[in-house]
Amino acid sequence: MFTDLDMASATKSAMKKLPEVTLAFWVMKIAATTLGETAGDLFAQTLKLGYFLTTIVLFLIFVVTLVVQLRSSRYNPFFYWTVILSTSMAGTTMSDFMNRDASAEYLSGGATSLGWGPQGLGMGYPTGAAILISILLVIFGVWKMSGMTFQIRDIVTFRGEALFWSAILVSNTLGTSMGDFLSDSSGLGYAGGALLVAGALGVLVLLMKVPVVPNVLLFWIAFVLTRPLGATAGDLLTKPVTKGGLDLGTAGSSAVLLAVLVGLMAYAQVQERRTAAQRTSEREAVAQQAD
Repeated sequence: MFTDLDMASATKSAMKKLPEVTLAFWVMKIAATTLGETAGDLFAQTLKLGYFLTTIVLFLIFVVTLVVQLRSSRYNPFFYWTVILSTSMAGTTMSDFMNRDASAEYLSGGATSLGWGPQGLGMGYPTGAAILISILLVIFGVWKMSGMTFQIRDIVTFRGEALFWSAILVSNTLGTSMGDFLSDSSGLGYAGGALLVAGALGVLVLLMKVPVVPNVLLFWIAFVLTRPLGATAGDLLTKPVTKGGLDLGTAGSSAVLLAVLVGLMAYAQVQERRTAAQRTSEREAVAQQAD
């Protein structure tokens, strides 16, 4: 016979709006963050809108996609991954605006200036990263004091989602700063930076087998690290050969990555519909037993 716990579990499953963390989740996360890097650079540099104007536009897009996600009554892969993508694009230009300036080092195609307004605060990667880490720690501190879970599969409230997406936006911005530092300032280059981050993620996979290390902590470290992996991979695809890139261009790389991401989202949508149908059957069974 079904118990009250079974009923609560079925109801909670129906309310869930965030995905299960699986291998497919991480593949889509890396694809979305790599696309966020190439698309952010496409708007800011290739189209020469500049870091400041692009940041405003992409942040507004993030707000719109977030509202759609928050108003949704259940998990929808297209809504969820569109917000992830928008945080990655906004995070790219937010990081660039904080850390860079309008020097020729960061401009593409021989441009001498970008867009309208101030083109970068020039804080530098260490200062920018320190600020972002502080903001992220404040968010996690508020989250901890709220008493709500850090397990994303158990987040079912508006307040929990709001904290989750705040952390996502800041972590993606921080990850961009880390990736750009590895690519531009560490001496590792784009490929070397990507390999270093991939190695760090491999260590996290091994730590999952260590009982004393909380999986929630590993998830958030991995979530931050997949962003610099996407940033360095995006730079590797788009930057000139003379700078160590493949020179595939921001437009072409973004189009290919978008096609890959949309395909993965469509697959996730099919899987979610199957799961939803199974959940509906379980709820009906619970209701029948309760009667």
